[in-house]
Amino acid sequence: MQIILKKDVANLGYAGDVVTVKTGYGVNYLIPQGFATAATPSALKQLEETKRQRAHKEAKLVADAEALAAQISAATVKVAAKISESGKIYGSITTAQLADALVAAGINVDKKDITITSAEVKTVGEYEASVKCYKNVKGEFKFEVVAE
Repeated sequence: MQIILKKDVANLGYAGDVVTVKTGYGVNYLIPQGFATAATPSALKQLEETKRQRAHKEAKLVADAEALAAQISAATVKVAAKISESGKIYGSITTAQLADALVAAGINVDKKDITITSAEVKTVGEYEASVKCYKNVKGEFKFEVVAE
């Protein structure tokens, strides 16, 4: 069954995408929840017209996201944490702490968009993380964990 997504759905697609799903998933979940509509010929024509109108706005959003990704990559981020005598952090560094550190550096991002790409942050040192700026635009940055 082909459907048109109204909203972004994780592991399926973004709003405005035409995707093929199993009939039960589409009819019993996606359509009743308001995540999608059936891909009828008239709905597809309307979608094409909408996409044509959004093309200019989309280009601007991608350019803004790429500028934000470049700004994130250039940022130096330090996160202070309480350290035990053995050099380990009490707890661990979270995306919320990284979001606060980026805001302190003048970059507003949501903690939901941050992913720590390094292994668990449990000791003092330098680690990597990425920020999802837009659909396929990610900004990579390094952050340093220092003793408080």
